[in-house]
Amino acid sequence: MRSLPYFCRGQVVRGFGRGSKDLGIPTANFPESVVDTLPADISTGIYYGWACVDNGDIHKMVMSIGWNPYYKNTKKSIETHVIHTFKGDFYGQILSVAMVGYIRPERGFESLDELIAAIHSDIEEAKIKLDLPEHLKLKEHHFFKTSVSTRANQILNGHRL
Repeated sequence: MRSLPYFCRGQVVRGFGRGSKDLGIPTANFPESVVDTLPADISTGIYYGWACVDNGDIHKMVMSIGWNPYYKNTKKSIETHVIHTFKGDFYGQILSVAMVGYIRPERGFESLDELIAAIHSDIEEAKIKLDLPEHLKLKEHHFFKTSVSTRANQILNGHRL
């Protein structure tokens, strides 16, 4: 995909409420405006990369882009699981992500347990791939070094956010 790495940010909004409750894997959701600005060559599926909340530390992440076939969503979403344990939720805060690589296409699952196992496998694959030097260097990208208050006027991958 020519658009990778892809940098985006947005305010964390409430999603479907399934990440923590059904899956035990909390996710942060972007608003539709962020979903709608994805380049055409960013296909649905599972991605890995780096993320930070507001001006916090940068952590590994895994992200689902698509319609979540298991749940038969009718609205495309971006759901990010930051591989870190936070003390609480961060609705309303700014999530900044660098999508670095692609793991797999989205697909349906026969059971919730099968979906959960696949997500855990995706997380483990992301952890390993993000330790590669070419991906590790993106953790230090200037995109993450700008304070949240000055980020509003930045243009990222051709889009003003």
